[in-house]
Amino acid sequence: MTGPARSIAPRATVAGVIAVGVTAIAHAAPAITSLPAPRNRLTPGLAGVGDPGHVALTFDDGPDPASTPQFLDLLAARGVRATFFLLGSMLAESPELGRELVAAGHEVAVHGWEHRYLVLRGPRATHDDLARGRDLVGEVAGRAPTYFRPPYGVLSTAALRSARCLGLRPVLWTAWGKDWSARATAGSVFRTVRRDLAGGGTVLLHDSDCTSAPNSWRSALGALPALLDECAERGLRVGPLREHFAEPATSAGLAWGIGEGPARTR
Repeated sequence: MTGPARSIAPRATVAGVIAVGVTAIAHAAPAITSLPAPRNRLTPGLAGVGDPGHVALTFDDGPDPASTPQFLDLLAARGVRATFFLLGSMLAESPELGRELVAAGHEVAVHGWEHRYLVLRGPRATHDDLARGRDLVGEVAGRAPTYFRPPYGVLSTAALRSARCLGLRPVLWTAWGKDWSARATAGSVFRTVRRDLAGGGTVLLHDSDCTSAPNSWRSALGALPALLDECAERGLRVGPLREHFAEPATSAGLAWGIGEGPARTR
């Protein structure tokens, strides 16, 4: 091989490595919104900021016949409805429980089919996962779902593009209970949520332990009465996301879940 040819090959290799690196960074860039500070400040719609007189109550990872019915009973007793982000793999095993959620007036949304980090999945696999979950949730609910929350709250460029293509609005949260830990208790979950609880916020809890420590859902269930009492004392209504956003997302904002920003007080 001649001198010039030998010099071209390394350059091409370096260029290829740089191109792969740039692509990987672009794919994973939206994952920064998993950090609360930049998410709440830069993308309030994605964080779930809505009507300042309302708190959106949301649950992830169900439906689970071992635990979800107990959440249903408690919410029914308190006259509260919520949004449940369902895993397709769990819903496929308990479609009747999904229909029970809908019949009770709760909103069902998409948590994907499998509970896997989307930054580790390519565009096709990501789209197929979201589409499969959306289709089953829509079939069980009798209407197309509106909202999508990625597993672990970690987005990717492929996830945003797929969500937009599928008509799903990504929504994360402003307060969570860290109720997935084996060390979580009803008291710790309530105190953790209360630190960030505010009007217009979205609360994340889990109604299943399918991706968490065994029986960790009991800490979320135990914290619910105190959480609902706290909201009532502050004069905050509690309900699903469909009551939380006063205005629909714009087509541009839909990709990032930004929408029109915080809802106006009704």
